Amino acid sequence: MPGSTDGSTRAMGALTVGALVVVSAYSVAMGANGWLWFGWVVLGLVTLGMVVTRGS
Repeated sequence: MPGSTDGSTRAMGALTVGALVVVSAYSVAMGANGWLWFGWVVLGLVTLGMVVTRGS
């Protein structure tokens, strides 16, 4: 069905949001780490790619 997301896409979205929370908390507590943010951006782009390909 168009516009619907399956379980794996929802799980990837939840993982991305959870990773954002963890990376943000780490940055506040320990200082910014560029590699963590880079990894989060890559994860976010993969998630976005899953959402886009799922919608078509």
